[in-house]
Amino acid sequence: MSTPINTKRQTQPLLTTVEAAEFLSVTPQTLRTWRRPARDNRVRLPFVRLGRAVRYRMADLEAFLDDNRTTE
Repeated sequence: MSTPINTKRQTQPLLTTVEAAEFLSVTPQTLRTWRRPARDNRVRLPFVRLGRAVRYRMADLEAFLDDNRTTE
């Protein structure tokens, strides 16, 4: 028996690297750097890999901004 698909889940469009970079006001290269699993890379931004394509969820980008908000 197959598992039913949850059709009530709200889906958001996935953003490309360029679109996500524009939203965050950084360069696409910055996002590529943040994706690297380097030991000294302290910035963690979730992304979705679909084959070779990389996409970002808007909710993850907004959470990233909230998590990195500062008053200094």
